Amino acid sequence: MEFEPVIGLEIHVELSTKSKMFCGCRVEFGGEPNTRTCPVCLAHPGALPVMNQQAIRYLARISLSLECSVPEKSIFHRKNYFYPDLPKGYQISQYDQPFAVDGQLHVMLDEKDYRVGIERVHQEEDTAKNIHGGESGRIAGSTYSLIDFNRSGTPLVEIVTRPDIHSPQVARAFLNKLKNTLQYLDVSDCNMEEGSLRCDANISMRPVGDTGLGVKTELKNMNSFKHLEKGLTQEIIRQTELLKNGEKIVQQTVHFDVTTGDISPLRSKEFAHDYRYFPEPDLVPLIATAKFVDGIRAEMPELPEARAQRYMKDLELPEYNAEVLTASRELADFFESVTEKTSASPKSVSNWAMGDLSGYLNSTGEHLATKSVFPEGSNICKLSPENFGNFVKMVDEGIIGVTSGKEVLPEMCKTGKSANKIVKAKGLTQISDQSELEAHIDEAIAGNPGQVEQYRAGKEQVIGFFVGQVMKATRGQANPKLVNELLKKKLSG
Repeated sequence: MEFEPVIGLEIHVELSTKSKMFCGCRVEFGGEPNTRTCPVCLAHPGALPVMNQQAIRYLARISLSLECSVPEKSIFHRKNYFYPDLPKGYQISQYDQPFAVDGQLHVMLDEKDYRVGIERVHQEEDTAKNIHGGESGRIAGSTYSLIDFNRSGTPLVEIVTRPDIHSPQVARAFLNKLKNTLQYLDVSDCNMEEGSLRCDANISMRPVGDTGLGVKTELKNMNSFKHLEKGLTQEIIRQTELLKNGEKIVQQTVHFDVTTGDISPLRSKEFAHDYRYFPEPDLVPLIATAKFVDGIRAEMPELPEARAQRYMKDLELPEYNAEVLTASRELADFFESVTEKTSASPKSVSNWAMGDLSGYLNSTGEHLATKSVFPEGSNICKLSPENFGNFVKMVDEGIIGVTSGKEVLPEMCKTGKSANKIVKAKGLTQISDQSELEAHIDEAIAGNPGQVEQYRAGKEQVIGFFVGQVMKATRGQANPKLVNELLKKKLSG
């Protein structure tokens, strides 16, 4: 019997508000442990919660971007469970009356469109952070545990998908698309390493062709796209082997070890009734009037799909370029700034941005200086939009060659200098003087009679060899277009 996976995701997003969800303590990653706390987030007797208005506005942005329906009334509940990182003994969350329901997000993978339904989007508060002492950093095998309450009470939005995902690859593509959307909305930095974006996955298996749902397990806190895909793949293999051997799946929470690739059980998986939900008596209901929802919709920024369409229509970018650029708000913001501030060709700008510039940023971990939200202390690239646009123009106009450009651009990123200054200092101006180039071409032809005969015998691709010889002799500064023209004349003669 063949089986297929059924996957649903639960994504937790820490919002980029200045203060916590129900008190005025500052929201900020790191810092001295237990210094950003107050009687409310430490659950002192008599301390009462007050809703963060900005968090609710961010919640509404997320809900509308996912095409959700927003009921007029939603309420907060107490989710009761005992764990050291929960000072009240319960978490303020939402249960059967969430803020938004019935949405969707489409993702493209291998030129196929996958629709993933959104079951609900709701607001809650984050827990404190457990720090386990020991080699593994996990509670199993730890010699002691510490708690940092700085994170406790941070505004947290939970996005729950329907079980519409049937492969680890689609799950990864969905999370990537969601992260991109959230960054466009300016509601979170979505830094997975710092826990601003966390993903749990529910997985079950069923016979191919069946429409029911099997017994599920939950993979907790996948903190990267790669780990999500790998963890799901391993759990699918594990469950498939159990079913084919006639064994049963146990509903439980499991851990994926990213080092060994092993799946191990953590605890039995809870049911909703285990949390003994009841309405939060210290908070009034949330009333989302039509006026409020329309106001949020009016302030929504342009989302990736609309931006890509505009690039194709107004800037005549190819579809591929538009989609790659808008897949990163940071890159799209920078690209737009370049086209607004310089007269460089949008297509050429996009090619250099997607290629060499993105390669440099990936290798250094630097960010472009844009309007996008980045954590304080981010490593910002020194390349300005004006300098980048002028650099692209110099390449397009033949002042410097592509090979020299690949040497100049990293220097611009490191120093913030203009391409013109670097080119002059390094003597990289492209050689377009015909007599100087002919001298190098004559030398290449005279030194390689065998290749000359091959070309004249009809093997025209040999011209690439001669171009390479001339580029080598000129340290990559020869105008390649002119070199090709001159070579064809001389070789044909």
